[in-house]
Amino acid sequence: MNRKRVARRRRRSLTRPDAKAKPALDLIGRHFHAERPGTKLVGDITYLPTAEGWLYPACWLDLATREVVGYAMADHHRAELVVDALDMAHGRGGLEPGCVIHSERGSEYTSTQFRHE
Repeated sequence: MNRKRVARRRRRSLTRPDAKAKPALDLIGRHFHAERPGTKLVGDITYLPTAEGWLYPACWLDLATREVVGYAMADHHRAELVVDALDMAHGRGGLEPGCVIHSERGSEYTSTQFRHE
């Protein structure tokens, strides 16, 4: 009997926690809603294959409007990628003092560069 084999793709995870970094407090919990724009943002990075290699887009989403308020793309997923996306969100204005930002616990988000931006 001839059986066709299906090759399964290995999932590639971008989340690489920094074992030395102290995790930030989870200020959002499971409450992914905000009453006013500019008070809660969530961020993530993904990766896309292109003819020239991997492309890493990062974005920040406002939980009140569900709009992308900042994004950046690069051929790497280092800390400056998420910092650039957050800088765009901040530069567009509308973020309130004390705005809570939530992300995964990858090393990009726990880096010194990200924490000081």
